[in-house]
Amino acid sequence: MRRYAIISDIHGNSLALASVLKDIKSHGIERIINLGDSLYGPLEPVSTAEMLMQRDILSVFGNEDKLILTPGDAEPSPTLCHVRRNLEPKHIEWLREIPATRIVDDDLFACHATPQSDTCYFFWDVCSDGAVSRSREDMCRMAKNIGCPVILCGHDHVPQSVNLQKDILVVNPGSAGLPAFRDDNPYLHVMQAGSPHARYSIVSEDNGEWSAQQVMLEYDWEAAAVMAAENGRLDWASWLRTGKASVD
Repeated sequence: MRRYAIISDIHGNSLALASVLKDIKSHGIERIINLGDSLYGPLEPVSTAEMLMQRDILSVFGNEDKLILTPGDAEPSPTLCHVRRNLEPKHIEWLREIPATRIVDDDLFACHATPQSDTCYFFWDVCSDGAVSRSREDMCRMAKNIGCPVILCGHDHVPQSVNLQKDILVVNPGSAGLPAFRDDNPYLHVMQAGSPHARYSIVSEDNGEWSAQQVMLEYDWEAAAVMAAENGRLDWASWLRTGKASVD
């Protein structure tokens, strides 16, 4: 049997990441794949980067990893300033070297959001009514011609897995570090896991059959929420405490 631990959307939450890595170790799993958006957030980008770098964890590049590296508005957000101010050159160089997608052991295709985009949810379509479940036809189209039996995706922070076809398993591990958020692109919507737990997935192959197990863990989310509030993000503090978000 082959087993992989899949993590995503840590968002600088080193407290949650430490809990996840400890649990992965307890299962004896050595192969870890990180699906991006690792450092952006009002938390601890440096210690998060150090944990990922020291363990040489296979990673792909997320849309908010890109935000850290890309010059943007003349007045970047306080959260972006917090991240950039704390990261050292070695952390920036590590980010720059991460690919947008990667194939692991010939069988697992890892991307941040979809194989085609780092900002489009795989399982959800966003319209004027908010986030609605994407059609199976749309998901099959996005998975077409990938050539791997497993597609790993994150970005929406909601754990989910589906067998699209007999030979294609799509797995979203949810977010290790931010269980809910509000976004206004392309329309106002919220994504939420419903509880403050840290999440990851265990993906296994046994005699050619692939399966996914979703894992949720307790950690000190109150400490993470306090840190977010101290760094000017009361919205993140609420999301971290509850795992829920609101459009209000």
